[in-house]
Amino acid sequence: MAVTENEKSRLRIIPLGGVDEIGKNMTVFEYENDIIIVDCGSIFPKEDMLGVDLVIPDVSYLVGKRANIRGYLFTHGHEDHIGATPYILKQCPGHIYGTKLTLALVDLKLKEYRVDNIPMHVVQPRDVIQLGKFTCEFIHVSHSIAGACAIAITCPAGTVIVSGDFKVDYTPIDGQVTDLQTFARYGEKGVMAMLCESTNVERAGYTMSELKVGETFTKMFSQARGRVIVAMFASNIHRMQMIIDSAVEYGRRICFIGRSMVNVSRVAMQIGELRIPEGYLIDMDVLDDYPDEEILVLTTGSQGEPMAGLTRMAYAEHRKLQIRESDMVIISATPIPGNEKFISRVINQLYRCGAQVVYSAMAEVHVSGHACQEELKLLHSLVKPKYFLPVHGEYRMQWQHAVLAADMGVDPANIVIPELGQVVEMNDEVLCLGETVQSGGILVDGLGVGDVGNVVLRDRKHLSQDGLLIVVMAIDRDEERLVSGPDIVSRGFIYVRENENIIDNTRELVREILSDNSLAGDNWPELKNVIKDEVHRYILEKIKRNPMILPIILDV
Repeated sequence: MAVTENEKSRLRIIPLGGVDEIGKNMTVFEYENDIIIVDCGSIFPKEDMLGVDLVIPDVSYLVGKRANIRGYLFTHGHEDHIGATPYILKQCPGHIYGTKLTLALVDLKLKEYRVDNIPMHVVQPRDVIQLGKFTCEFIHVSHSIAGACAIAITCPAGTVIVSGDFKVDYTPIDGQVTDLQTFARYGEKGVMAMLCESTNVERAGYTMSELKVGETFTKMFSQARGRVIVAMFASNIHRMQMIIDSAVEYGRRICFIGRSMVNVSRVAMQIGELRIPEGYLIDMDVLDDYPDEEILVLTTGSQGEPMAGLTRMAYAEHRKLQIRESDMVIISATPIPGNEKFISRVINQLYRCGAQVVYSAMAEVHVSGHACQEELKLLHSLVKPKYFLPVHGEYRMQWQHAVLAADMGVDPANIVIPELGQVVEMNDEVLCLGETVQSGGILVDGLGVGDVGNVVLRDRKHLSQDGLLIVVMAIDRDEERLVSGPDIVSRGFIYVRENENIIDNTRELVREILSDNSLAGDNWPELKNVIKDEVHRYILEKIKRNPMILPIILDV
């Protein structure tokens, strides 16, 4: 479509995360010299990212435009929407806006990583804020965490609705249903575009109400004869409150175990989102002072994480609590894609301990916080967007959501399945693709951010698969002679005592290489390469293995 010189400015939408993946949600909205950012999330590392703790969005595009950032808006407080805040706000600081629980959880992260001087603004649903040329209204939605909101973003180019994570729950725990009236109000006024989550687009029908889970827990508590241990996401405050209410009804004391569980519950109690009657909250140090039938433990580990509370309990590695035969263990979650085998291992181990184990395949102990097909259709019918961008999902989910949107009346020519870093430009006259900005994932390993790249991951994979062979020798640089060695050190390659012939032959091979080459200091880089190549060739020929070979020359 031809664009004239006089055409009014376009809104630029740039997904830096949350497309072709579930997690790492972050979307940039740019109109002329004003930028706002919706969400700032992280994602679990993939299996081949050995040793990596976290993956966050690459914000190189924003670093050069920090002066234009008018604010960060958060839809809710799950890790895939706030997990990257301490890293990114350190690079690109700005005012942040969100509901009470969301900002309390963000503040917890910022304090943990010592990121200071970030202005925070607590908003309520239906609050309207002005950020440069952007007018933003927060719209309450139901989700698996309190304080979840969609956001209506209006600028001179038009209005965009960002759904955030949501479901249409007519009987939510807090009594606050999804604000369908406000969505309808915007739909009547006219919505230029909608960005809508796609997580459950493959599921027909409606998402079950959270109340159903509450009924299951009440039944479980009535049957339990020993301790009840519930593993769940620490951020699901509504479910946590339901479980606590059932525990109090059956006279059980409540104990939180796991770092995130303790931190989030403390924050939720401080701001009034979580209520526990006086005398019912106990520390894990006094668990043994009460009979088993009076104990409820809420812990982390619903995804089988190796260092989480439930995993350490199952493998008798927890310092205060081990699983007993009388325990009822409830896993109140479904596996995040890729975590299935980790959860299976923990469940198997719990059975080995003799515990009664209840999980989603056996009882309704978990419901999704995301909209299924009929709820997505309802939102489309209310908002009636001209343009549509499916987000928050793997590519197949985005594709199916695009098909659903077309069925709901959106012109297929007005549907864009966004790619990471792809600029989507629009106003009420035109929708087109702009340039592609730098994007992707930044790997966080311990305190290091971005210092682990493809080369380091390749080496870690190589080491994990084939091991390491170190060749150490000491050479007198001035006299150009071998002083000691070569010594051979094996780690994860072969057991030295049972393969002494290979070690001896390798040592002899290196001696021959040293005798055939100059030992002058300026020749050492080339000498190391020759040793590496010849030792590799020998080992591959003898035992068909490919260890990482590391020659080390000491100057004496």
